Amino acid sequence: MNSATPAPDRLKVGSLELASRLLVGTGKYRDLAQTRAALERSGTDCVTVAVRRLPALGEPSILDAIDRARYRILPNTAGCYDAASAIRTAVLAREILGVRWVKLEVLGDERTLLPDPLGTLEATRELAAQGFETLVYTSDDPRLGVRLVEAGATAVMPAGSPIGSGQGVLNPNAIRILLELVDVPVIVDAGVGTASDVALAMELGVEGVLLNSGIALARDPVLMAEAMRDACRAGRAAFLAGRIPRRLYANASSPVDGRIAGASPSPT
Repeated sequence: MNSATPAPDRLKVGSLELASRLLVGTGKYRDLAQTRAALERSGTDCVTVAVRRLPALGEPSILDAIDRARYRILPNTAGCYDAASAIRTAVLAREILGVRWVKLEVLGDERTLLPDPLGTLEATRELAAQGFETLVYTSDDPRLGVRLVEAGATAVMPAGSPIGSGQGVLNPNAIRILLELVDVPVIVDAGVGTASDVALAMELGVEGVLLNSGIALARDPVLMAEAMRDACRAGRAAFLAGRIPRRLYANASSPVDGRIAGASPSPT
């Protein structure tokens, strides 16, 4: 028997190394106390903060609810609709928070909140040139994911479905293809509504899931944070374990001849 302790299954994204594969947003909670409680219950050690939505100096801030010794802060460029503003926001985040990683969002319009592919590519290329580690929010288009990696993306973050829609992972096949085409971490971002969505995403083989509304807008955000935590762990374990093949017909688990399923017959 091998008594060696297995290495921890950690998420590595550039210079970020995280114990939890669940990344959690900090918007839309009722108050800072609820934010703090949900983050703790989720088990995450990386939280996103929208830099453009931080209040003026001296006013209450989401940063007040985040223990910097416990959580890594991943600033994001939410609310940016062109490459130039996203780049400026990333640079501002680096000055405020002293980090070189950023979740890059360049949105196409306020109604759909879908990523703008050309602006996202432009901003990814420029931020990589400035030494940023970019975790890039994008559509689930596998070819666009490849282009983003070529432009310098540290991780690709395809939307499971539109931001805040709660529809889950609408196109798992596209994410499977993306996983085959890129050699950087793939993290599902956006559209997650409940724990089964997280489990499904992780079972595809992605490195992690980032979510916000699915916890913050639940009837009981703190309890939902716990459910999302457990689903992330279960989905990862199921992926590593390897699911059985799907079959059209039954395959008896208790053979009638008494032999152990899958065992070779004894020689006569």
